[in-house]
Amino acid sequence: METGASAERRETEKEERRRRERYSRQMLFAPIGEDGQRKIEAARVAVVGMGALGTVIANHLARAGVGRLRLIDRDYVERSNLQRQMLYDEDDVLQARPKVVAAERRLAMINGDIAIEPVVAHLTASNAEALLADADLVLDGTDNFGTRLLVNDVCFKHGIPFVYGGAVSSSGMTAAFVPGRTSCLRCLLGGGDGAGDTCDTVGVISPIVDIVASLQAVEALKLLVGDEASLRKGLLSMDVWRHGTMDMRLPEPSPTCPTCGLRRYPSLNAEDAALPVTLCGRETVQIGGRRSLDLAETRERLSRSCAVTANPYLLRAELPEGERLVVFPDGRVLVQGTEDLARAQSLYDRYIGS
Repeated sequence: METGASAERRETEKEERRRRERYSRQMLFAPIGEDGQRKIEAARVAVVGMGALGTVIANHLARAGVGRLRLIDRDYVERSNLQRQMLYDEDDVLQARPKVVAAERRLAMINGDIAIEPVVAHLTASNAEALLADADLVLDGTDNFGTRLLVNDVCFKHGIPFVYGGAVSSSGMTAAFVPGRTSCLRCLLGGGDGAGDTCDTVGVISPIVDIVASLQAVEALKLLVGDEASLRKGLLSMDVWRHGTMDMRLPEPSPTCPTCGLRRYPSLNAEDAALPVTLCGRETVQIGGRRSLDLAETRERLSRSCAVTANPYLLRAELPEGERLVVFPDGRVLVQGTEDLARAQSLYDRYIGS
């Protein structure tokens, strides 16, 4: 008769065979091997931004077996996302699912052995350290340099490697920043904010997104298995439409850099998340959460004057004035249909309250 201990051992052996089968081709790759695979499975990785780059990154890392994935994004799935954001489908649009919730649903069907933590939030100076400081690695899937510099400051303050990526039109670039070994993103930008063309102003084609995000995932795997000697040493940029590629060495860390030189981390001290901000090219103003909002109570109140639809994560109210409010439980509100900050604030005050 089989004892409890032998049954448990048999089940453990079965699980080990199943694990080895799933990752067998990856473990045959010598730089990873079985030891590297176990490091991947023990890792905790944060992906900031679950748009085009973030969905490709998360897909690669989930399939590779990263043990804990924290997905952070403030937005919900819209039809214009489907052209390039690979984890989403038309049902996510119809249900207005937050991107991280839709991503978790899809990734859980790809790999049920890993833990996926979806965080519906706008990354700010007030929450960035709580969301990122316990990660072994952070990957950039964002679409603006303000958030990237915030991530950069958290990572260099806490000694966390950070893999940057960006894609717009047919061009893209990526670099890996390692505290204590390389300069930081702020050194690379030379004090600028990197503002310029965005996907919402000049468009983007899906292949450049897949290429850049896949390159980010490669650097992530090198870092996770401890093969830092193989890390790319510079900023790789490319244009897939015009067949151009350039690999530029990162600058040396600057002793006057506020982040990696002076260690002042300005992005962690400069942001007021409640201030209205225009989301470029989307005819939308985001007003940060001054306070959390009860969606049921807010829906009941807004229904007296607006057409309201809701799911467990957000509600949308069509205003008589023609604009739309998208309300999140953390208090964030998107005012869609205007880029006028004063008008957006007025509508917020009128329907949500000052």
